[in-house]
Amino acid sequence: MVQKSKKNKDHWALARTKFRLNSDQIAMAKELGLNPKKFGSLAPNKAEPWKGPLGEFIEECYLKRFKKSRHSDDSSIK
Repeated sequence: MVQKSKKNKDHWALARTKFRLNSDQIAMAKELGLNPKKFGSLAPNKAEPWKGPLGEFIEECYLKRFKKSRHSDDSSIK
């Protein structure tokens, strides 16, 4: 069981560096239940100019599903 969880963490770390995602976007993707192995099909390439960056796509999906942004619970600084 330990090996499986370590392999899963490696996939997330690889996806973070390969697709230039920040820690908030990775956390959102985990909450959405996305598979980091499938990010290649979600990310844009030169033949698909209509697709936006993967990080923005994850944020949009999170907003649609949970009806809030990741930082909506932060209090404003006065």
